[in-house]
Amino acid sequence: MLKKILVPVIDNLPLEQQMEHAAALSKRFEAHIEFAHCRPAPEDFLPHGLPVPDFLRKRLLAQAEDYADYQEDDLKRRQEHLFQEIVERLGGAAGVVERSSWREFQGRPNHTIRERGRLADLILVAKPSRDIAVGTTPLLSAIFDTGRPVLMCPEKSGDLTALGRKVCIAWNGSLHAARAVAMTLDILQQADEVTVLTARTEEAHGASAEDLEAYLALRGIEARFDRFEPEGRVGDALMKRQDALGASLMIMGAYSVSHEREAIFGGNTQRIVDKSKLPVIFVH
Repeated sequence: MLKKILVPVIDNLPLEQQMEHAAALSKRFEAHIEFAHCRPAPEDFLPHGLPVPDFLRKRLLAQAEDYADYQEDDLKRRQEHLFQEIVERLGGAAGVVERSSWREFQGRPNHTIRERGRLADLILVAKPSRDIAVGTTPLLSAIFDTGRPVLMCPEKSGDLTALGRKVCIAWNGSLHAARAVAMTLDILQQADEVTVLTARTEEAHGASAEDLEAYLALRGIEARFDRFEPEGRVGDALMKRQDALGASLMIMGAYSVSHEREAIFGGNTQRIVDKSKLPVIFVH
């Protein structure tokens, strides 16, 4: 059941689109939202590589702690106000604000995502910017370090009242695709329309489309199947088919080959991470 949504709050990264998607999902599934702020440790404010006397170090650490507390209070106040506005823009919903909580954690963002994400039903992160994303992004940390479904929120939100009503599943029979379906059954069962997208040119690595149809039917999910002939990259074809169907969400297995290989040589997951304008749930 979709009952806990994690939204990592990372300084200097956009949060509004994550809040919008979280509010829409909380409204639909009555899920709790945990906003987890990744706060730097006081030691991170000290100059690196320079010797600091012990008395001065203690003073600087105390000042850094006070400054961090002030920033935390200010950030929490502003984000609570923004979240209230977002809920009102969505038409309001009894309990959405009350089902949200703010928690503060010291340390690196990827550590907070790993520790809090492993017991979340869904993790929401912003779509990374291809121009500035270097190394491990929050999206990659969530996908590889938690084992949980990760919703990539696009840069611009569409009609979020329709989020999850028309769902596409990108299917190739792989372990990752099967795990993605199994971990999002609650979303699929609540959807008005489910379409399975499968490329005729891709060989199923294990489970066939017919196997998936039977699996979903046992759970009361009546899916239609769209077997297409991709022209060019499969990732581009998936996005094109999703758009043509008017879907508001896509579910797919992520990085069946390594992220590094996909980033260098190209791959379906990386193509969708870079180009998708719609929400996508990834499962590794």
